[in-house]
Amino acid sequence: MTPSADDIATRHRQPTRGIGVLLVNLGTPDAATATAIRRYLRQFLSDRRVVEVPRLLWWLLLNLVILPFRPRKLVEAYHAVWTPQGSPLLAVSRAQQSALQARLGADVRVELAMTYGNPGIAEALARLQAAGVDRLLLLPLYPQYSATTTAAALDSLFRLQMADRCPPALRTIRDYHDDPGYIAALAASVRRHWQQHGRGDHLLMSFHGIPQRNLLLGDPYHCHCHKTARLLAEALQLPREGWSLSFQSRLGRMPWLQPYTDRRLVDLAAAGTRTLDVICPGFSADCLETLEEVAIRYNAQFQEHGGAALRYIPALNAEPEHIEALAALVQRHLGGWARPAETAETHDQRAQRALAALPDANLGRTR
Repeated sequence: MTPSADDIATRHRQPTRGIGVLLVNLGTPDAATATAIRRYLRQFLSDRRVVEVPRLLWWLLLNLVILPFRPRKLVEAYHAVWTPQGSPLLAVSRAQQSALQARLGADVRVELAMTYGNPGIAEALARLQAAGVDRLLLLPLYPQYSATTTAAALDSLFRLQMADRCPPALRTIRDYHDDPGYIAALAASVRRHWQQHGRGDHLLMSFHGIPQRNLLLGDPYHCHCHKTARLLAEALQLPREGWSLSFQSRLGRMPWLQPYTDRRLVDLAAAGTRTLDVICPGFSADCLETLEEVAIRYNAQFQEHGGAALRYIPALNAEPEHIEALAALVQRHLGGWARPAETAETHDQRAQRALAALPDANLGRTR
């Protein structure tokens, strides 16, 4: 259908010089119910980036074993951490979006999306497009790169851009595992915990695990986690025996990255560690894996094996040091993208030039 002159003029009067930042995290169920959890898990576990096994075998396991039973088992866990604002991950992520928007100011539009579930990436892109964003920076909130997380977010965005007639210019942040601001924010959170609660006997840095096969295929996640841990220990001036690294949240029978957190804390308790401080540097926001798995279940396990207390150090969430680190990271990656602000007069002039460039024969003019 041939556009009318009014359509063309309206289109060219829209703002088109905006800069956007899209924060992306993994995702969360819409409610702490088996139905909502099942819907979320179906989308999440159907992603080839997340589960790299033969499709037919995985389809059978997912649809005949996991989805019929696992959601019901997770309801109690989600209820244990659910907030009046809903999922803790979503509530914290919205606070991060708001704080980063305030820090960056009106010249940059900050939106939030989840790779799986809501708010979706498609909806966030629509809001950015409506705001006139023509330059977009994608910030997956995973400090350490993994194909299961960062690449999955990139895939989702790229698929949507393939269907867009005029997608924005795009930049992506691949990782920030050794970013000085991020390390400083982690160190500040540990010091704050020690000031409030005293210093524990040992600091355990627990990262989310991935299958060992991923490391052998070239995923740098394992190396990124080790570097983050080393830099954090150096920032805190910890002796080598004062800290250790482990990996949590393994699923299934295949080998995952080791040492496993649940086994490491048992070994520490057996070795006489009474008070164990645990931080999860790979999680930018508190969620089921930190609040329920670590703070509740691992604490109980640690005490069952002779420890006195496992004290979870909260994720960076929307703490000022974290927002400042993210803002500095964003500003570095936005270098060279600043343009003079557009005015209503600019929009009118652009519309007039667009109409003048097209012969009347090509337009369905309206009167």
